[in-house]
Amino acid sequence: METDAAKPYWLKDLYPGYFTLTMATGIIAFGMDLLGLRLLSGLMYRVTLASWWMLTGLFLWRLLRYPKALWADLTNPRVTFSFFTFVAATCVSGLLLHLHGHDYLALLCWVTALVAWTVLLYCSFGVLTLTHGERTLKIVDGGWLICIVGTQSLVLLGVNVIPWVGALGGVMMLSLYMLWMLGLILYGIFVTLFAYRIFFMEMEFDDYTPHMWVIMGAAAISANASSALAVADPVIHVLFEIHPFVDSMALLTWAWATWWLPLLIIISFWKHVVHRIPLGYDPRQWSIVFPLGMYTVASVQLSVATEFDPLHWISHFMVWVALGVWGILMAAMLRRVWMSILAREKG
Repeated sequence: METDAAKPYWLKDLYPGYFTLTMATGIIAFGMDLLGLRLLSGLMYRVTLASWWMLTGLFLWRLLRYPKALWADLTNPRVTFSFFTFVAATCVSGLLLHLHGHDYLALLCWVTALVAWTVLLYCSFGVLTLTHGERTLKIVDGGWLICIVGTQSLVLLGVNVIPWVGALGGVMMLSLYMLWMLGLILYGIFVTLFAYRIFFMEMEFDDYTPHMWVIMGAAAISANASSALAVADPVIHVLFEIHPFVDSMALLTWAWATWWLPLLIIISFWKHVVHRIPLGYDPRQWSIVFPLGMYTVASVQLSVATEFDPLHWISHFMVWVALGVWGILMAAMLRRVWMSILAREKG
């Protein structure tokens, strides 16, 4: 019989958005490949797939061991959108598999992510609609925009795997445009609510979380998805008609992501330097790395779509910033795990 000391209580409280680790690692790997850094990209590719399998195993274990805790997170308006990190992580992993020639595995990733996205979409919005607990703007969090990240990640991977669906290519391309538009609509709704909260409502220090960076990341992946659609063959004639709109949205969302970046840095400086709020490891901090990596990729893709080469300079700088932050967080996470193991052995 298992003793209390041997029970994995850490698993019960496992952060439901931990797949941001996979997202962050994978998008940096993808960005490095685009910029010709093949050796580092290959290393990050392996770490990405290893982290996806590890986290999938952990969450399946949590589902079997602590189903009530997982259900509590899934039905919590503050947390429910964090589960979309699985969708985005699966799509990012699929992008890397496609990059390395495993096209049918990439297609399997897309199908898996689409099924998960569908279930999570109506579950999360069902929670917002039917849960009558705390109905105030205070529950609005930057993490809600992970829903948009998951939606647009389906577009990014879908554009790459569409040649392998055969006669369904036209239907799939139309679906990708619909997903892209839905992502833009949801982004407009969520960012309006969040901006109203931070600009006009009382905020505590704890309200300024790493999830705020998802606002920039969601805009960056929307720009990336727009650029991907702009350079892809629309397949269906009617989709040619809206290409100017797609091009415009690529530039608009990239500009919006760029606008947020200095503001997020100012907020972090104000919180941790001016007010000296201690900065320790927090799994939500992986939500900082992914936007940095996605901004790198979005800048590369936009430079191709617009034929504006100077955007490459931004990408070459941002990819190293993203890798540096990734390295710091990885070291902090491994240190946390090691200290926890030592603490359990002493206990």
